[in-house]
Amino acid sequence: MTVTEPHTTHPAPSARRTPAAKRVSTIDGHGRPALLFLAPFLLLYLLFIVGPALYGLVMSFFDTSMVSSGLGGFAGFDNYAEALSSPDFWAALWHTIWFTILTTPPLIVLALVFALLAERASRGRWFFRLAFFLPYILPSAVVALIWIWMYTPALGLLSRTMTALGFDEPNWLGDPDLAMVSLAVTTVWWTLGFNFVLYLAGLQEIPRDLYEASAMDGAGPWQQIRSITLPLLSRTTSLVVVLQVIASLKVFDQMYIMTQGGPNFATRSLLQYVFDVGFTDFRTGYAAAASTLFFVVVLAVSTVWLVMTRRQEPEL
Repeated sequence: MTVTEPHTTHPAPSARRTPAAKRVSTIDGHGRPALLFLAPFLLLYLLFIVGPALYGLVMSFFDTSMVSSGLGGFAGFDNYAEALSSPDFWAALWHTIWFTILTTPPLIVLALVFALLAERASRGRWFFRLAFFLPYILPSAVVALIWIWMYTPALGLLSRTMTALGFDEPNWLGDPDLAMVSLAVTTVWWTLGFNFVLYLAGLQEIPRDLYEASAMDGAGPWQQIRSITLPLLSRTTSLVVVLQVIASLKVFDQMYIMTQGGPNFATRSLLQYVFDVGFTDFRTGYAAAASTLFFVVVLAVSTVWLVMTRRQEPEL
């Protein structure tokens, strides 16, 4: 009697796919439509962001000018050496850093305080959110005109308030010692809403159970803020800090509209310095070198934030 072995069927190759292979096939299936949707953005990004940035880097090594065609003569690192040895470049960089120092702390602290108050408000929460965020959506030209009127001597609201209280009328935008502070006050009022919204989003991610449990243990509002809110907002705070520092370093609009860099170049930022040498002196090659140095400063700030966030991530 012949015993026949049972017929064994081998699974098809598709049935023996590993989980990794399944994930790859799924990504391939959904990745192509995603790339098609992203293609217009990627094309515009390459044309208007990456392309000009690379061309500006090339220009920084040439004596490019707006009054002549082409890149001009090869300058090597002469434009960089001239920028690093220029007192005007370092003065503009210091003005930018001083403006960053004046605006970053209040924009972080006030945004956090107002977010805590708006989150704890039992009534009219939507009104406070709208009121704090509304100035942020105003165009820079509108904000500049509003505050120019408020700073106008003898007519502005702030000037008349100071004289009504018996103080001497300050020259808000004409005094070199007050002009930068006045611009900082304008910027804080204008851009506070962005950080305010970021902190609101961070507060909504904190579980309510933690506050209820701490309240049952006898913790008061200040103890809850110190022991629960601030530690759990550490990642949000690091994000707000780096975004605010970068935004303050890139200041241009309000300074150019309100003071044009004056008085006596006391409020000329680094971006306005690049604008002046590029579009007033027509030295676009030198302006490209100065802007590249500024890019290095912003990149250094972003790198510090990346290192901070990596350290805050829990180890797996």
